[in-house]
Amino acid sequence: MTLQTERLRTMERLRAFVEMVVCMANRDDNLLGVEDDGEVTGTRPRHQAAGTDPLRVQALISNRTRPALAVYAEQFVLQGQGVLVIRVPRNRMPVGTADGRYLRRALGGDGKPACVPFHFHEMNARQADFGAFDYSALDLPDVPMDALDPLEFARYRRAIRENRGGDEALLGLSDLDLAKALGAVRMLNGDIAVRVLGLLLFGREDMLAERLPTHEVAFQTLADTSVDVNDFFRWPLLRVLEELETRARVRRSEQELIVGMVRVGVPNYSAVAFREGIANALTHRDYTHIGAVHVQWRADEIAISNPGDLPDGVRLDNLLVTQPRPRNPLLADALKRAGIVERTARGVDTVFAEQVRCGRSVPRYEVDSQAGVTLVLGRSEADLDFVRLLVEEERRNGVLSLAQLLLLDRMWRDGAVDLAGAATLVQRDRQGASDVLASLVSRGLCSSERAGDSRRWRSSVTTQQALQAGHQPKGHDATVLAHVKSCGYITRGETAALCDIDVRAATRLLRQLTESGHLKSIGSRRWTRYELA
Repeated sequence: MTLQTERLRTMERLRAFVEMVVCMANRDDNLLGVEDDGEVTGTRPRHQAAGTDPLRVQALISNRTRPALAVYAEQFVLQGQGVLVIRVPRNRMPVGTADGRYLRRALGGDGKPACVPFHFHEMNARQADFGAFDYSALDLPDVPMDALDPLEFARYRRAIRENRGGDEALLGLSDLDLAKALGAVRMLNGDIAVRVLGLLLFGREDMLAERLPTHEVAFQTLADTSVDVNDFFRWPLLRVLEELETRARVRRSEQELIVGMVRVGVPNYSAVAFREGIANALTHRDYTHIGAVHVQWRADEIAISNPGDLPDGVRLDNLLVTQPRPRNPLLADALKRAGIVERTARGVDTVFAEQVRCGRSVPRYEVDSQAGVTLVLGRSEADLDFVRLLVEEERRNGVLSLAQLLLLDRMWRDGAVDLAGAATLVQRDRQGASDVLASLVSRGLCSSERAGDSRRWRSSVTTQQALQAGHQPKGHDATVLAHVKSCGYITRGETAALCDIDVRAATRLLRQLTESGHLKSIGSRRWTRYELA
């Protein structure tokens, strides 16, 4: 091998090495050194026989990346192999090599991690995740002012009048001045420049399809494997939001609950939670990605999904407590000023609280970096006893906070909660969770008990009595009791099949009948059976 050939191979290895670092910097990974499958293969010495000089590696990476990456390199022995670990910081700006190559970490066609080209629109999406770029503020060249529909301006003004919290100062403005006030258009060299926000709020349908092909909303009703309704819309946001609310309204039903002398309607889903979920999906979706916001109406739940990942710093374990980080700040502000979404930017809290107040299961978020973010609102049978408790308690002592609602719901459904579980549920530290539990104890809603070396909290005796007040055998209760009288006992699985409910609801039903003195349990865990008390 000639000296020239060896030099070329060395340069090629260095180029590949720098590209790998750039690839990691443009993704969320931050460690380089071991193979993707976990195998430790070791590294060959780069600078001398004894190993590799980490400082020279850091200098190499800094000199060959733009903007220059300040990495931390370290060499140590792992499983008998010399390993070079490079800690790559997360960067808000896209990082490339000095010769202009941009790569990012992703799953390749074979399902394995690989370095793939980092395209310009993907850079915009990544910067939007970090809050460094607002796609809704992007100018759209050659889009004239008459691409905006006067009817949509009228719809926006109507939303302000009808929704509490709208910015009424906007009502007296002309269409152009209203668009300027919202940032939907701006003056550029004496001409009017329409922004992405302008088309999203006020654009004509044909212009939206032509200039914003990534904007699309789907409404689907699913029955098992069949799709009964499958409609797609490329309408301005307020129009499509009204359409979705109308379609949901015709599918809305209520159960009647009498609390004292007052009739309380318990709907099969929370209209407020649904509205906030849709508004959040439209506001925070990644408009650089092709793909529709999907609203899927299923037999026992509503799923609302939108393209794009969660914004930077927002995770499933801090969703309820982190500061709001809208991906499209200008769009979020325009919808707040119309009164469409919470002006406090705590729409997620509203979704959770309203679902619990309807006696439904706690909403859940599902995140897939490829498929997007999905919000699931349960529509299973409401727990009317729990709704009665909340109505009476909030009338006597004021509104319960979201954290109090979540803990009270968990104690009612699961029997008890420990401090670690409470902290995870309300997404606070142990002291914060302890404070919430103490507030529930002071309101007489729960009590604590010693369980080994730890402490657990469960619904108080007063709460249990309130929940069981008026709980006479009827409906599923009567069906279960009739079966037990006939057959001698019943199990959770038999209850679920008999009443056509899921196992969790069956467990709750049997627990209620046991605590009210109608049944007694024999055995434990999955071998538990229930007989007449």
